[in-house]
Amino acid sequence: MTNYGTIPTSSPPGTSTNLEYISRAKERIKAGLATRRPWKVMFNFRSFNFPGSLSEAFARVRTNIGYFTMNYALIVLIILFLSLLWHPISLIVFIVMSVAWLFLYFLPEEPLVVLGRTIDDRVVLVVLAALTIIFLLLTDVTLNVVISLLIGVVLVLLHGVLRRTDDLFLDEEATGLMSATRTQAAGSSSTS
Repeated sequence: MTNYGTIPTSSPPGTSTNLEYISRAKERIKAGLATRRPWKVMFNFRSFNFPGSLSEAFARVRTNIGYFTMNYALIVLIILFLSLLWHPISLIVFIVMSVAWLFLYFLPEEPLVVLGRTIDDRVVLVVLAALTIIFLLLTDVTLNVVISLLIGVVLVLLHGVLRRTDDLFLDEEATGLMSATRTQAAGSSSTS
């Protein structure tokens, strides 16, 4: 009874690790969304014109995709989300799979370990993509998903071709894949 009337200074062990995981998840989501470029830069109408050649069009698309990756992903996901509004079961599947993507691919700082085996990021990517496609196909929205993805890809390519790239400054770190980012993060945390 020596602790009567005192306020405990530490929380139970389970809640502190959960809170740490949630705060790390929030930080990683913010960091991921921080790679989104300003919409004003993306839709600066003075930066739009037709490319002079086919090779220039390909170069523009490659540069714009590298620079506006998060913006393009958000546009495609919003179009897909809007196409599923009239199919509530498919929308629920889409949201559940988005959460799975978030926690299994985008948020983990370390590679996924199942039954003592380390699973490569590419395997996680392929499995999640396959499961997402299979589950959405099982909900009979194949045509909606295909059309919305095609609309998204056409909009991204159209923007990529028409948006000049001479005012964009693309750093090499921004063009890396998630696995390269995790490798660098793992390397820096092991040296600390």
